[in-house]
Amino acid sequence: MEVGHYVETMEKMRSRYPEKFVDEDTAFNAIRRGDHLFVGTGCGEPQYLVSALADYVERHPKAFFDTEVIHVWTLGVAPYADEKFKSNFRHNSFFVGDNTREAVNEGFADYTPIFLSQVPDLFYRKFIPIDIAIVQTSPPDGNGYMSLGVSVDITKAAAEVASKVIVQVNSNMPRVHGDTFIHISDVDFIVAHDEPLLEYSPTVPDVLVRQIGKYVGRIVEDGDTIQVGYGTLPNAILANLVNKQHLGVHTELLSDGIANLMKKGVIDNSRKTLDRGKTVASFCMGTPETYSYIHDNPSIDFRPIDYTNNPLNIARNRKMTAINMGLEIDLTGQATAESLGKTFYSGIGGQADFMRGAVLAEGGKTILAMPSTAGEEGGHSRIVPCITEGAGVTLTRGDIQYVVTEYGIAYLHGKNVRERAMELIAIAHPKFRPWLIEEAKKLRMIYQDQAFIPGTRGEYPEDLETYRTTKNGTEIFLRPVKISDEPELKDFFYSLSDNSLHTRFISYRKDMPHERLQEFAVIDYTKEMIILAVIKDGEKEEIVGLGQYTINEGEHTADVGFVVKDEFQNRGIGTELLSYLTQLAKRQGLHGFTAEVLVENQSMMHVFEKLLDVKKTVDSGVYYLTMGFR
Repeated sequence: MEVGHYVETMEKMRSRYPEKFVDEDTAFNAIRRGDHLFVGTGCGEPQYLVSALADYVERHPKAFFDTEVIHVWTLGVAPYADEKFKSNFRHNSFFVGDNTREAVNEGFADYTPIFLSQVPDLFYRKFIPIDIAIVQTSPPDGNGYMSLGVSVDITKAAAEVASKVIVQVNSNMPRVHGDTFIHISDVDFIVAHDEPLLEYSPTVPDVLVRQIGKYVGRIVEDGDTIQVGYGTLPNAILANLVNKQHLGVHTELLSDGIANLMKKGVIDNSRKTLDRGKTVASFCMGTPETYSYIHDNPSIDFRPIDYTNNPLNIARNRKMTAINMGLEIDLTGQATAESLGKTFYSGIGGQADFMRGAVLAEGGKTILAMPSTAGEEGGHSRIVPCITEGAGVTLTRGDIQYVVTEYGIAYLHGKNVRERAMELIAIAHPKFRPWLIEEAKKLRMIYQDQAFIPGTRGEYPEDLETYRTTKNGTEIFLRPVKISDEPELKDFFYSLSDNSLHTRFISYRKDMPHERLQEFAVIDYTKEMIILAVIKDGEKEEIVGLGQYTINEGEHTADVGFVVKDEFQNRGIGTELLSYLTQLAKRQGLHGFTAEVLVENQSMMHVFEKLLDVKKTVDSGVYYLTMGFR
């Protein structure tokens, strides 16, 4: 709103509602002992009024006692949590922030765990009564409507049910479209005071965080509707979506990262199945640039939290992708995002709402992202055998599909506990993997003879992942084998015909038990290499080929072999496998390969002779090959 128009409108409203425009002391005189007082959320917190309230109590220490201050999350000042005001205020928060964490854990303030989507109903049913609501709005328009701007969330419900509403009108508050408005006739007191809105600027992502963002970016697909939490990690995730197309947004938080993707055209909401064409959010935390962007922007709708976070609404978005952060996850796949053991750290928030809604959505995905370690110098693993005693389980084993750390992606959906444990161990920090293996054995989660190679020799070489297109146009993903691949390897080997098994392994043995599978799934990457040829179908990976070499000690050569699933033979997959194995062997300083091939296996011989300089001898129906690199 232009300054001249703003002044003119304010004067018009002053003349129409003179009794509402008061000083702070007059407004605070309405507060009675034992009242329930709501304060606006996050960056929408009316800082001036909150500070003035603390000053009022210091000047009038007996004005009221035992006032319950109700809040979602305070980003700014929180004097009511100070011990010196303990006889005047008792803070009750639905989410624990930095400014109130110590007070909550010392017993000077309260935390109410609840799904954020359910909070407005508590207000409407007066299960939690609201006597006074202190909120911040944009200036009224010519019709007397004021926007709650960056904080609609539970603020709208609190303002609607409160016996008295005290408003700080701030010309810096953006006028945001959607269900954001309250009318001047519905408020009791107005204090006009301009001040900069609170800002939320996460620290610049480090290399570790950017790596996590890169992995999450692989999971998000064109046309997905996304929800992303707050912090440095979510911004790194959003930064890795710049090459996506036609993303939609249905979220509780609109951040700088989302605004930037809208400006770039990555987010256009064109494929949403609910509120098509609109970015839907409930509150905003960001910088003045983002606040300016959302001001009077018809492509953005803010709605109360019981709309945005309602799992039934979330599930109406096809390909809904919920991306959230965790503090700790155990090997069965249950996670906490609210507490560190017995210490309350944050809250349930909206995470559970969105993860559950995305699970129910057609084509939905849930992603839990977090660094693999926490604490000084990464002294604590976030992936643990069991959730720490006292911690709240925010997400159940059924809520989480993907888990992402800087060491890769674990897919848990539909996996049994043994498979989940191995998937998660594979993306834990390497220094904690031996401990996790031993603890998982003690808990009988995994095989008691589960092999493991510690240190760098057993670390998955993610940099060797690559895509290839075969001669007939088949796109395959070539990657090293992982310790968690055993179930997929079993399916692959048992899908091979007897003839394929015989010609590859020169054996009539048809079984592939766990003990033998481990020889393929758990390898020392410095002494051997196994490359899988994978075809992806959404979340499902199908192994269609396997190539391997094992270094012949002291000879600068390696014994090589490959096998391709019967229905995928003669498509050039074997050629791509051998070509890539040759490239990797050269990188390791090897001079060539050796192999034993049945005389009848002419298709393998053809591939060898096409790519390598082959010298062969024959004995008892077997070619003994010595092959130099070209």
